[in-house]
Amino acid sequence: MIFHNPAIVSALLGWTLAQFIKFATLWVKSRKIDFTAFVSTGGMPSAHSASVCALAASVGKTTSVQSPVFAVALLFAVIVMFDAQSVRRAAGQQAKLLNQIVDELLTEHHLSQQKLAELLGHTRLEVFAGMGLGILVGLLV
Repeated sequence: MIFHNPAIVSALLGWTLAQFIKFATLWVKSRKIDFTAFVSTGGMPSAHSASVCALAASVGKTTSVQSPVFAVALLFAVIVMFDAQSVRRAAGQQAKLLNQIVDELLTEHHLSQQKLAELLGHTRLEVFAGMGLGILVGLLV
């Protein structure tokens, strides 16, 4: 069965815990239950980082850090974390600016009022926190 694979369980658990932390943090701050936090992008900690680092840590633990499979998992984790804190973050910042421009132009022109998602990427701290959570989960599972 697929859920007997510790690498898959680690990755899923890392993602789930990170998303739950976002949900709980939002609930504590706003006292509102918002289940969209379970599927949202961005925020603290990075669920992307948590899942790929849990995967890499689990693979390293079960196959050894000398194995080619661990090298693939590690490189995959590095690429995902770099993308989360650079490319996706930049896209989120651009969306925020475009939303601002559209808001200002709405008073003079008929434009779509649909907003772009602004919280797409992560800060380095969010990525680092996700990495730490993921490594912990991967080693514990």
